[in-house]
Amino acid sequence: MASDTADPGAVDRFLSAAEDQLLDLAVETNQADWVHATYITPDTEALAARATARSIRTTVDLAKASRRFDAAAMTEVDRRKIRLLRLSLTLVAPSDPLTARELSGLVATMEGTFARGRHLPRGGPEPLDLQGLSRILTESRDPDALEDAWTGWHRVGRGIRDDFSRYVALANQGAQELGFDDTGALWRSKYDMPPADFLKEIERLWQQVEPFYRSLHAYVRRRLVARYGPQRVPEHGPIPLHFLGNMWAQSWETVYDLLAPPGTAGGFDLTRSLVEHGTTVPQMVAHGEGFFRSLGLPPLPPSFWERSMLTRPKDREVVCHASAWDIDQVDDLRIKMCTEITGEDFGVIHHELGHNYYQRAYADQPYLFRDSAHDGFHEALGDTIALSITPAYLARLGLADPAAPAEDDRALLLRTALAKIAFLPFGYVIDLWRWKVFDGSIAPGEYNRTWWDLRRRYQGVAPPAPRGEDEFDPGAKYHVPANVPYVRYFLAHILQFQFHRALVREAGVEGPLHRASIYGSEAAGRRLLAMMRLGASRPWPDALEALTGERQMDAGGLLEYFAPLRAWLDEQNRGHPVGW
Repeated sequence: MASDTADPGAVDRFLSAAEDQLLDLAVETNQADWVHATYITPDTEALAARATARSIRTTVDLAKASRRFDAAAMTEVDRRKIRLLRLSLTLVAPSDPLTARELSGLVATMEGTFARGRHLPRGGPEPLDLQGLSRILTESRDPDALEDAWTGWHRVGRGIRDDFSRYVALANQGAQELGFDDTGALWRSKYDMPPADFLKEIERLWQQVEPFYRSLHAYVRRRLVARYGPQRVPEHGPIPLHFLGNMWAQSWETVYDLLAPPGTAGGFDLTRSLVEHGTTVPQMVAHGEGFFRSLGLPPLPPSFWERSMLTRPKDREVVCHASAWDIDQVDDLRIKMCTEITGEDFGVIHHELGHNYYQRAYADQPYLFRDSAHDGFHEALGDTIALSITPAYLARLGLADPAAPAEDDRALLLRTALAKIAFLPFGYVIDLWRWKVFDGSIAPGEYNRTWWDLRRRYQGVAPPAPRGEDEFDPGAKYHVPANVPYVRYFLAHILQFQFHRALVREAGVEGPLHRASIYGSEAAGRRLLAMMRLGASRPWPDALEALTGERQMDAGGLLEYFAPLRAWLDEQNRGHPVGW
């Protein structure tokens, strides 16, 4: 197509029409996806797939049409919009309409297969879904029950493997039509730097935190050996992940009772406090909203309370994976959760509301700028707020005794590290594996072997028993069949501590970083809002600087937050094996 350079207003007219069209399609797709996620039937699956196919096809057509302006003179704002238009999809369908519909249908089918996954535990009265099987991993200490629950859920991947292999081929075909080497290269191009430089940036951040992770891993392994014996947990090798209290070993805090530092009281139990106070799910959400309001931000719209799915319906299949929604890209904000009265879900609520408040803050931006600076910012924001859920803050809500002594720092920090630090290598590996799948480094016949090779290398974990290529264990993680990039969560686990440190300083809170809460600080709220309002209108270093005064992502805040625990772990590990 010839370059369009003669008409100086052509770029503005093209972008204005494109943004109007994309906004209409976004609303249609969001509504169809919401109905499918909260009422799974073959009909809602088909409707969501068709809406997604229309959105993808139109976006791809517009992205390709924008190439005629490659040599045109334009403002930096318009140049950024065109770049974001070309990067706006995580899934690019091929030009052929039949193939495009096939691709969107594959994703809807894989997500539906995942949501319908069930396993009958040995001796159990009925089959359990992921939530029920995860509860076994959380609560049981019976090795056989843990292995059965883990293995039973992971069979869901068998029904996803073939669809996934076809999806990879079609997604790559679409990405290549748009000018990218493959879908992984498309994903890595969203960070205001070349894809190869982004790989180096992720590895740099991982190298900052890897020694701390290895120290935590060594301590946890030794405690699990003491509990289960060296026959089940090797003293020098990777940890069998079904002993870590989570289906993917991405967080270990639910086995804290086995890992608590000797001589500590065990730390404050938020779940028990919520239950004892008779806290309801709407009240938990109201507490989350109250935190943002304490920073000077407005209340959620009434429609949020009318339209959100806060608990699991009893009459239909739903996607329980927690998520935040901005249906109309303006103010129709919702969350979807199968919330339970737990301390974990109390934190998840704050996380999801962080998405909603971010979405609302940039709603005045042009459509193509209605997003976070990069996707790690979106994930980090709510978790930044959750870092302020300290015992002192909970006392202000009446959920903790204000007269109680300060928590033992080792207990408090270890609980947090089991959630935050334990996650980091998994947050890296899941997309590292997919990037290699997309670029052909990993062939379909090697999906499972390479999955476990990477998890052993970075995470130091292993499955309960050998896993063959008849299994597809990556498919047992929601984000894989649902085509959701994951490295954003790794970035968020770095950025949230960088954000927290900056906001604590802005709030003028004294004392250790891990005890500081910004609750009630409108100064911190103004700094936060200044960053959120930028949306994607500027490169992410500008947004980072608006909040923190820094232009490089850095794990220094994380290391400062956990410094007392790191020193204690290193002392505990002296004379014992570290690594695997």
